Amino acid sequence: MAKNFSRTWWGQRFIDALEDITDEGRLSRGRSYARGGKVKQFHIQDGTVIAHVRGSVNPYFGVYKEPLYTTVVEIQPISAAKWNAAIALIASKASFISKLLLNEVPDNIEDAFKPLGLHLLPHSGSDLKTNCSCPDWSNPCKHIAGVYYLVAAELDRDPFLLFELRGLSRQKLQEELARSPLGIALSAELNAQQTDPTPVDSYYTQPQPVALPSEVSLREFWQGSRRLPKSIDPTPAGGVPAVLVKKQGDYPAFWDKDASFVEMMEEVYGRVRSKNKF
Repeated sequence: MAKNFSRTWWGQRFIDALEDITDEGRLSRGRSYARGGKVKQFHIQDGTVIAHVRGSVNPYFGVYKEPLYTTVVEIQPISAAKWNAAIALIASKASFISKLLLNEVPDNIEDAFKPLGLHLLPHSGSDLKTNCSCPDWSNPCKHIAGVYYLVAAELDRDPFLLFELRGLSRQKLQEELARSPLGIALSAELNAQQTDPTPVDSYYTQPQPVALPSEVSLREFWQGSRRLPKSIDPTPAGGVPAVLVKKQGDYPAFWDKDASFVEMMEEVYGRVRSKNKF
């Protein structure tokens, strides 16, 4: 397994999916190509990955000058009808739609596709259509395998590339989700929160005098107009502890270190907690 080649769960999961359906020997050679800078040009257009990869000099095959091969990788697109069904299922789950409209991809997004017999990640060899101009008849060749790993690196930067490679852009996905009942409610709340700033005389809230009623009941003042409940139900624990720290994942945009940001914060808070016991 090529652990730690990708820094995020979606990039690593893409690699894991490929390793389940591809020869490990071929992939290992592709990793060395990806790490060694053999891929000279790489771009994604309309869900198709097109790359130019440096080949090897091999006099045995009559190759005396370093060649440059053209490599194309396509992932089988999901049809429009099946996308409509998947979007309807995603739009019915608040946990999915809220993250996707906020430009996050849930780590369990594949659960939205399984009931429909679909997969966002490659699931079998038939999901991949590849071609390389090199003379190697095997598929994938090391050039194609190297491009696979660069796709995983692109997923680190933009996990919505998973949808684009399956035939649906981020803009189209979010537009469709925003039209659903849950999407309309969430969009209205997000728009309501976006208010223009207004100038103020002070950074602090100024106290405002409030007129007292003509008659004040001391009993009501101290005890309130209603009795307090005899017992209070405990507040349920949050589903995800430290959600603000974990929100951006192990490698947020401002974090340029190789170590996990979440693990680093867990260590910091653990030290603070142990040093401040009374």
